[in-house]
Amino acid sequence: MVKTKLLGKTLDELKQIAVGLGLPAYTGKQIAQWMYVKRVRSIDEMTNISKAGREKLSEHYELGVSAPVGLAESSDGTKKYLFPVSCTRAGGLNAYEECLESEMESAAIEAVMIPDADRRTLCVSSQSGCRMGCRFCMTGRQGFHGHLSAADILSQFIAIDERAELTNCVFMGMGEPLDNYENVRRAIEVLTADWGFGWSPKRITLSSIGVLPKLKMYLDECKCHLAISLHNPFPDERLEFMPVQKAFPLEEVIRLIRQYDFSGQRRVSFEYTMFAGYNDTKRHEDALIRLLSGLECRVNLI
Repeated sequence: MVKTKLLGKTLDELKQIAVGLGLPAYTGKQIAQWMYVKRVRSIDEMTNISKAGREKLSEHYELGVSAPVGLAESSDGTKKYLFPVSCTRAGGLNAYEECLESEMESAAIEAVMIPDADRRTLCVSSQSGCRMGCRFCMTGRQGFHGHLSAADILSQFIAIDERAELTNCVFMGMGEPLDNYENVRRAIEVLTADWGFGWSPKRITLSSIGVLPKLKMYLDECKCHLAISLHNPFPDERLEFMPVQKAFPLEEVIRLIRQYDFSGQRRVSFEYTMFAGYNDTKRHEDALIRLLSGLECRVNLI
């Protein structure tokens, strides 16, 4: 029997699971504490839950933490972890449960821990592959294999050696986060809730090409930072490298962003990868300034 993963469940869902097994509702909060605060690796380690309660849980559920199967470390201390995942091309809130009834595809994703002075930033993947098709992106060239569940996303935090040292998170790994919005939103909820990891939203940045209308949902529902992949201020030139320009025009993305306040602690930035002779001319600089004029933002030149 395939067991359901507890990782990625909200506090209310964990309480419902407990009650459904004939356990007190407060058991749900105990499970959340063990998973998200103490970050245990098995149900048996939840020692303030009765043995009978743990046995009931284990009969139908598992923690669902995936361990990395590979690790590469560079000379500057950057670590790249390789995780196995079973993805589904179906999206939605219950992507893992949908996997149980649909064709699953085995794949692998990467999470990268980047050290910098007193900071430890984790670059997280949200999909295996990507279907945005950006021509300069290695992930896009691999094709699309499927969406990660919230459990797959959170495993990248829990299963790495530096889990207790992490200071920041960026959804800039494999995949387009807003193309898997429900599972990314759920992972962010666990990361920022007081019953979860308890992180401030200001420690999290989501990078996107600007998937509309999911971008509006993110800006309305989450208080984390936003980074937009811009790369060229001219629509026709941007379309050559980023086919999504046709579906989600940059002008509409920026028009939406202008409706929100970024003058406080919440930030919006624009990622701009410079290619010699393609998008690094004075003409591009002037167009970029005009495009972002009056917007409280940062431009990161890569």
